[in-house]
Amino acid sequence: MIDADSRNAWRLFHLNWFPIGGMAALLALGLLFTGLGLEPVAYGVTLAIAALLLAVAYRHLIINGDLADPKLLFSLGTIGQIILTCAIVGPLSYVAGKLNWPLQDQTLLTIDRAIGLDPEPIAHYVNDHPWLAHSLARSYGLIKLPLLGIPIVLALTARYVRLQLFMLAMSVALAVTIAISAIVPAIGTYYGLQLPAAHFPEINTAVYAGQLRDILALRDGSLHELRLFFLSGIVSFPSFHAASAVLYVWALWPVRWIAGIAALLNALMIAATPAIGAHYVIDIVAGIAVAVASIWVTKICLEWRGRSSHPDAKTSPAWQRGLEMEAR
Repeated sequence: MIDADSRNAWRLFHLNWFPIGGMAALLALGLLFTGLGLEPVAYGVTLAIAALLLAVAYRHLIINGDLADPKLLFSLGTIGQIILTCAIVGPLSYVAGKLNWPLQDQTLLTIDRAIGLDPEPIAHYVNDHPWLAHSLARSYGLIKLPLLGIPIVLALTARYVRLQLFMLAMSVALAVTIAISAIVPAIGTYYGLQLPAAHFPEINTAVYAGQLRDILALRDGSLHELRLFFLSGIVSFPSFHAASAVLYVWALWPVRWIAGIAALLNALMIAATPAIGAHYVIDIVAGIAVAVASIWVTKICLEWRGRSSHPDAKTSPAWQRGLEMEAR
């Protein structure tokens, strides 16, 4: 990695281990004190895949030194970090839910109605238009693909620093989201409205059903073993779907040929969030705020990292221009 951007990105890559390690430590402590357990096979396979990708990236750098291909290094390394992060935050959200703070569905529902966005008319409108319900159900599932696509796109377009900033912002946003969800737990709009999911037959309510099942099981103590591939997203407030949509668009914005498509698809994902029953409208607002704050944190880290690596950088116009381009 001869060029300065690659070296700076590699330093940021290692900085990203701090939030990942912090969440891993919290998960270990949480499992110890809550009595929850992890199903070993699925978790072991996932960790092995992440470890393999990271090992290939590190080995490539060790063997090739300055001749290492940054595209290979950052795509495989960041995908490994993402897989590891996902394996941590899923169970960690259940540990947070195990704290059993009072449910805040009525409070969130009251806020939605106060701002004039009652979730019941929204759900009825979507249910009365099956084509819309089907489209939104597909849009809600768009959260998964960019997790693997963004590292590949940004690595192939040599946006190595941007990729590491995205990884840092996502880790911060996940940590903040889980922390808030522990204090403001909620099940979802249908629960707050006291309406069964069958009341909206055209809407795919599988996400809400899984959320309802697992949250209630956590709270009554009947859920003991966490099976990684069967965990539901039990975080309502703030919405990480909304947060991730903002993060995805921000990450891909410098790649002009894909930025517009990313903005459109992620706008659809945000639009789908209040319709599937697992999120209030205020959840979306909070999720967007979390994403914006996380991006702001990455800008501070980038500036701090640049100045600590180059003490005279603050006086360098070239360094300032590079900083502004990456933080934009």
